[in-house]
Amino acid sequence: MTNESFKPENINTILTKTIEAIEESKEAIFEIAENARKECAKIKKQLDDIKYRIQESMREVEQLELAEKNSRRRLIEVSKDFNKYKEVDIKVAYEKASELQIKLLFRRQEESDLMRTRSELELRYKSSEDILRKAEDLTSKIGVTLEYLSGSLQGITNTLEDIQERQAIGKKIIRAQEEERQRVAREIHDGPAQSLANLLLKAELSEKLIDIDKDKAKHELQDLRRVLREGVKDIRKIIYNLRPMSLDDIGFVPTIQRFVESFQDETRVKVDFTILSQVNLEDPIKNLTIFRIIQESLNNVRKYAKAENVKIILEISKKNITLSIVDDGVGFNTEEIGYQLREDGGFGLLNIKERVDLLKGSVQIKSEVDKGTQIYVTIPNED
Repeated sequence: MTNESFKPENINTILTKTIEAIEESKEAIFEIAENARKECAKIKKQLDDIKYRIQESMREVEQLELAEKNSRRRLIEVSKDFNKYKEVDIKVAYEKASELQIKLLFRRQEESDLMRTRSELELRYKSSEDILRKAEDLTSKIGVTLEYLSGSLQGITNTLEDIQERQAIGKKIIRAQEEERQRVAREIHDGPAQSLANLLLKAELSEKLIDIDKDKAKHELQDLRRVLREGVKDIRKIIYNLRPMSLDDIGFVPTIQRFVESFQDETRVKVDFTILSQVNLEDPIKNLTIFRIIQESLNNVRKYAKAENVKIILEISKKNITLSIVDDGVGFNTEEIGYQLREDGGFGLLNIKERVDLLKGSVQIKSEVDKGTQIYVTIPNED
């Protein structure tokens, strides 16, 4: 199947036709259900009538059985006493007993026929009920399906568009990773690599001067030590940017506090960092994510915001991690930035959003020109 088949407009057409076909089937199933409902009502009425007739028939049979029993007793009585009863009395008693026996026989047959009819109707009623129940169940399921498909049609399109957007974001992430590697390589080349080359030259020079001019050699060695110290500092800075080892050494909160203090010393921007929690954050990925969000946000303040004050509030509960970062800088127009799709990452906001998305969290960024910027992050803290 070609990529053309997966375009949102093509998926919309396919789903629309599917919905139309299901709608037509739904009408037919509605008709089946309605006919089954009418048949059930009709059979139920017949059953109620048959049950009533059976009850009446059973009462008549009971009465006839009693009458027939009495008539036989009467026949035996008149048949035994020829002195008291005449032949005509015997004949009347016999005819009455015979008549009641015939009536009883017919009533019993009628009762048997009614019961057989009742059994047939009960089977038909059960069958109609099964058809009705299945039709209603199918109608309900089709209704849910139609509601889901109709209600989710735009959502499916949005999902496909979101997939395409995520592919674009994935490319941006790869590009950002490559840019990060280039940045690290450049920092190493411009910093430690240059320092090491300089150290090599100074070491050779010191070696030559040691026997010629000890004072100058001493000066060069002192300068070598200075360059070495700066090189070590640059290397530590690069390593820290890759992953702050202090997260493992001194802990999560002290690392943030140290970074905030360093940021304040370098920029003269006042940062108020408050943590509202007694719950320890044990997850190293979440620790690093929160640190990077704060780091990225403060880097944005350093580069763009021209802020004088930043307020950071971190709250860690068993359910959620919430972080707010508010500055009083120049702000920006969020619609113009369009940070989700910006090629340059929208002042690093794309990096923040992607980090939060990976942890199934949410991020809200509010800003207006000359009214500062507010970043609100929520990350689930439950396993």
